[in-house]
Amino acid sequence: MARFVAFLRAVNVGNRTVAMATARQALEELGYDEVASYVNSGNLLFSAPGKASEHEAAIRAALEKVYGFEITTFVRTAAQLRALVTAQPFGAVAAGHTHFVLFPLTRLTAPQKRAVEQLSNEHDTVVVAGRDVQWLIRSKSTETTLGPQRWKQALPDNPTTARNVTMLTKLVARL
Repeated sequence: MARFVAFLRAVNVGNRTVAMATARQALEELGYDEVASYVNSGNLLFSAPGKASEHEAAIRAALEKVYGFEITTFVRTAAQLRALVTAQPFGAVAAGHTHFVLFPLTRLTAPQKRAVEQLSNEHDTVVVAGRDVQWLIRSKSTETTLGPQRWKQALPDNPTTARNVTMLTKLVARL
């Protein structure tokens, strides 16, 4: 039995409301153990045997059935998340800067890795770390030079979701 986190893309924004209590219930009905949620932005913790990719498909199908709209789901193991939050590819992050992890749905190909890393500039730096992307913004997140269109150009057929490393560090402490 392994510990996992499912990250739901673009929920609780606009009309895409997903009640975490209902989402937890859906995971329990899938047979997952120790189901919990963390903050109201689509982070679900659970224990189960099997592979992350199997859980991504099962959770997405279950939640889409409950809510009636697309809910792209990204699942990572506890070990993967611990490695991401302890990696510190940018060293100590300066006050006022923002550090995110971007989770792609599928592993990046070599051309995708190059396209993502070529997005780096004086303000935003991105580094592919395993299957995920570490992203440093040298300001508040709202001041990034890499908006959704830039990410979509670099990864046109690979949906992503991002989480702040500060939040991820607190989430990992609950695993």
